[in-house]
Amino acid sequence: MTTNLHSAPRTLRTARLSLLPPAPEQLPDLIRLKADERVFGYMLHGTRSAERTKEELEDDIEFWLVRGYGTWSVFEQGSGEFLGICGLMERPDGRGVALRFALWPECRGKGYAREAAAAGLAFGHRAGLKRIIAVARESNLSSRGVLTDIGMRECGEFQHQGHRMLVFESLR
Repeated sequence: MTTNLHSAPRTLRTARLSLLPPAPEQLPDLIRLKADERVFGYMLHGTRSAERTKEELEDDIEFWLVRGYGTWSVFEQGSGEFLGICGLMERPDGRGVALRFALWPECRGKGYAREAAAAGLAFGHRAGLKRIIAVARESNLSSRGVLTDIGMRECGEFQHQGHRMLVFESLR
């Protein structure tokens, strides 16, 4: 059975996390995250300026309205601490809908990225997306570990700005 993406609940909760759709009040947290080289240095197009982050937030809000999926801001339940982002986005290179995540380095080793990524992947498949990909630098062992741990399998590679990029997929 396929669920309409627009009727699926937009907020996700896991055992420890709340994943909330984009909202203007998240802008200060997103500016800090997306300007941090330790986090967004690994992402497509690298770190962002405050102005670009504001534009991306506006685009993310619109994307949810049009597509019924997108990027969530990830918060720890209880403390409400902003941990990062996770979501499903159309890749600009035409490879398809991709799972992406970027959490503070201080979150590493606690399973937060795995928990958020698994929730985002499950949301996409429940909502009817048949194939979801993810891309990670070959050297990013943490991200590669998360992707394989949530059941994605390596299915290709390409070069980007001198880095070998690995493509993973999940099929339903």
